[in-house]
Amino acid sequence: MTLDSFRDYCLAKPGTTEELPFGPDVLVFKVKGKMYATLSLDDIPPRVNLKCDPEEAVALRDRYEAVVPGYHMNKKHWNTVILNGSVPLAVLRDMIEQSYALVVAKLKKADRESLNLTPS
Repeated sequence: MTLDSFRDYCLAKPGTTEELPFGPDVLVFKVKGKMYATLSLDDIPPRVNLKCDPEEAVALRDRYEAVVPGYHMNKKHWNTVILNGSVPLAVLRDMIEQSYALVVAKLKKADRESLNLTPS
């Protein structure tokens, strides 16, 4: 997944905004003001941080060398994924979906409802 395709995928999620709160090198994706993904713009290969269920986070790290504890994040709840092509695209998309869903689940009811999400 390229920087552009990662960005486009995140921005397609309902209520998503992008910001640069940590300076010009890290793009942050938020839903209703809550962060669910970061994208390092300077790293080669690119790196992203995604929120994850703690048990799933460990399982993904065990399965993929390119998935490591979240850089500058709570390592229990965040993974860093090195976008070197070794993590299948479908798995990466699932990780983005899970990160988004975990953050949405913690939003106020009114904020969740305003996203008009259909149950899966």
